[in-house]
Amino acid sequence: MKFMILVKSNPDLEARLAVMSDSQMKDSMAAMEVFNEELKRAGVLRDCDGLRLSREGKRVRFDGKARTVIDGPFTGDLVAGYWLWELPSIEEAVAWVKRCPNPMPVPSEIEIRPI
Repeated sequence: MKFMILVKSNPDLEARLAVMSDSQMKDSMAAMEVFNEELKRAGVLRDCDGLRLSREGKRVRFDGKARTVIDGPFTGDLVAGYWLWELPSIEEAVAWVKRCPNPMPVPSEIEIRPI
């Protein structure tokens, strides 16, 4: 089965990330790179990437035939990054996520969604 693994964020967390020092970011990214290499060696990882801050994004709101473009930053739950994994079961995806270093400098969540 394929799974999309979503690294969750929020506006407060984005604000903290925007002011993190380069060394803090490098340490966090180094731990994540080790994890990504484990995923590759195990044949689980199909793709992954981090998203830029929501202030650089746009949303399109649909209402009947009307379309409204909304510029970031956005409020509410956000997605900070993703992985695409292929595993036999969601239980195995949960086991891998539990091995993941915390992707954020504060308590965070990762969502697992079957494709």
